[in-house]
Order: sequence, then C-alpha cells, then structure tokens
Amino acid sequence: MNVATILKAKGSDVATVNPALTLAEAARLLTERGIGAVVVMEGRRVIGILSERDIVKAVARGGAEALKAPVRDVMTARVVTCSLNDSVDELMDAMTEGRFRHLPVVEDGELAGIVSIGDVVKHRIAETVMETEALRLYIATG
Repeated sequence: MNVATILKAKGSDVATVNPALTLAEAARLLTERGIGAVVVMEGRRVIGILSERDIVKAVARGGAEALKAPVRDVMTARVVTCSLNDSVDELMDAMTEGRFRHLPVVEDGELAGIVSIGDVVKHRIAETVMETEALRLYIATG
C-alpha cells in the first residue's frame, strides 16, 4: 500500500495558509476543520508546515501574545514531504524518526495532499486485517 492509495480513500484536500496569517487565525482554522496541521504556502510553493505542537510551543514561550505572531515566525520551515509512490512502511519510518505526525505529499513540485499518522495507522491496520483474512482462507481451503 502506498500514499496514492491513502489519498484515493481520504481525498487530496489540504488546508493551506499564507505565512502572514496570525497564529490565532491558524489555530481557529485547525479547530474549525478538526485537523492537526496546515501547510504554509507562498504561491504554489510549500514553505513550511504549522502544527498544533508549533502553536503550543509558541504560547508556552510567549504567552497569549504569541497568538498575534505571523505563522512564518513559528512554522517548521524544514518540511519533510513524501510522494505518491512512497509506501506505508516508509511513511511510518519517516514519521517515527522525525517525531512528526503530518507529511505533505508533493508530486512534480506541486502539493498533492497530506497524510497524517492516523491515516497511516488506519491503512496499516486494514492491510494487516486483509493479510490475516487471506491466511485464514488459505488455511481453511488448503
């Protein structure tokens, strides 16, 4: 199973923001959409990612005043991305190693979607269930 399979099931809609947006506005967007991260774009180019963790860290450092800061000041600028052909195992490795929960999907230089750790776990469980059922069927008919 790969990223393309995940996006086919969940869709390729991605919440994006401009780097000048305030943290308060970005937090509101996360809450309204029920998501944990937004991709920060300048034109059609991915320049960062802003997660709930980034906002919590900013507030811990600067108090409520931090919510007036622009996203560009708090976002993670070194964005790790994946491609449509990356496997679920590759995603799990990247997320575990980098200790992050969201990977923007970039294909041919364009944002094609986003994958969360929840998406990865859901599809890995489904894959495991299918393998188990195939083995049960093999044993029962063998």
